[in-house]
Order: sequence, then structure tokens, then C-alpha cells
Amino acid sequence: MYLYIKYNLEVGEWEVEIIISNNANKPIYEQITSQIKAMIMSGELQAGDAIPSMRALAKSIHVSVITVQKAYEDLQRDGFIETTVGRGSFVSAQNKEFYQEEQQRLAEEHLQIAAEIGRISNIPLAKLTELLTLFYQEDE
Repeated sequence: MYLYIKYNLEVGEWEVEIIISNNANKPIYEQITSQIKAMIMSGELQAGDAIPSMRALAKSIHVSVITVQKAYEDLQRDGFIETTVGRGSFVSAQNKEFYQEEQQRLAEEHLQIAAEIGRISNIPLAKLTELLTLFYQEDE
């Protein structure tokens, strides 16, 4: 069975969209985390914007508060949101740098694997560089 649910949430004056799929290869909390990160990086959510409380978000997307709590903990750990007891959660001002650092670290891990495969398989560095350049420019 495939479940694809699209929710529109009011955040301050804006409505944001969260899409949850039980057929995705990611747990629900990671789906929430990645979508909120994407909204922040795209500018849809700005520094200082309030995000829904854990309970409100859980209720509106029909998931456990614990699931949303895990997503918010990850967002806070990665510097995307700040939570203040009694005030709620807000988009952090320094989130883009954290996100770029996280993405660079992920790219480095994949490049390390590619380099190891290249060495083991005797694929010349120039060929790997050519492939990386091709993939990087593919959608331009």
C-alpha cells in the first residue's frame, strides 16, 4: 500500500506544505526534517519565522508527537531552528552555513568512496574528474 499525504500548514502568515509518504525510503521524521530544511534554504521560511509547535504539527499531519520531536531535535542540532521554552520554535539566523557544511560533508563521503573505487579499479583520476564535471553540469 502506498500512502502519499500532502498537508498545508499555516506558519505565521504563510502556508507551508509537508508531504508524507509511507513508501519513501526515509522515516517520517527525516521526511519532515528534509522538507523544513528545504523550505528554509529556499527562503520560503525566513530567519525568525515561527514554526508550528510539535503538538500542532503532529496533529495536522497525523503522526506521533515523538516523530515530530525527533525531527525538531535534528533541526535544532543542525542549527536550522532554535527552541525556547514557553515561546516555541523559530527559524535560526545561521542555518544556511550549517546546511552547506552538512551537504559538503555528505559530498566528501561520496567522493571518498568514488576515489577508493577508482584506485581499486585503476580508473584514472582524470576520468573520475571528467565524470564528476559531467554529473555536476548535467542539469545546467
